Amino acid sequence: MKFVSWNVNGLRACLKKDFMGSFKKLDADIFALQEIKMERDQAILELNGYEEYWYSAEKKGYSGTAVFSRLKPINVSYGLGIEKHDHEGRVITLEFDDYYFITVYTPNSRRALERLSYRMEWEDDFKKFLMELDKEKPVIICGDLNVAHEEIDLKNPKTNHKNAGFTDEERNKFTELLNGGFTDTFRYFYPDKTGAYSWWSYLRKARESNTGWRIDYFLASNRFMDKVKDATIENDIFGSDHCPVGLILK
Repeated sequence: MKFVSWNVNGLRACLKKDFMGSFKKLDADIFALQEIKMERDQAILELNGYEEYWYSAEKKGYSGTAVFSRLKPINVSYGLGIEKHDHEGRVITLEFDDYYFITVYTPNSRRALERLSYRMEWEDDFKKFLMELDKEKPVIICGDLNVAHEEIDLKNPKTNHKNAGFTDEERNKFTELLNGGFTDTFRYFYPDKTGAYSWWSYLRKARESNTGWRIDYFLASNRFMDKVKDATIENDIFGSDHCPVGLILK
């Protein structure tokens, strides 16, 4: 079984860059998107055989998530159930027999860290949300978490320290989440792999020089890792400033 997650940075724009070709090539059983920046009726997608779940932000052309699944879930929920967090279409949860599958688009702390304090509130509430689900059954979390956890996860850690996505505060929250019983699946399989990034700035030909960040993840409950075969970064797929990441089950 294969899962894929991709921040498409605007699905309508990505559709013009052969999104459907990439979608078919990746051939995932569950395909999660972040930053769709659209409503469901603003584009036509050929998704035969997939259930569709969309969660658009209230603000037009902003944020938003979607999940396309060949597997029919027991239940689907949207948001965290916390009013201050549930206006931007950031979390979709699918419940299956043996696990929860969650896609998330974590709020960006922004330039000058103007949203860092809100980000810290989000991190705490999201962790609580996950921990409650994890009491019931294992959890798989995927998406753009907007943080490079360790120095190995970005090309230029020294010059980016204290910038959004690589502040001590954001990194510490990620550590706290992992310590709560979750595994960074890519680092589980590739603990020392360098140059493994999922996002590159559009500026200064960053992707050509692989000056990137790994901010897109698949996390899984520790007790679920015996069912995981591999984690991937699909850096040969273009169409966004992010590339897809994947998880393969045994």
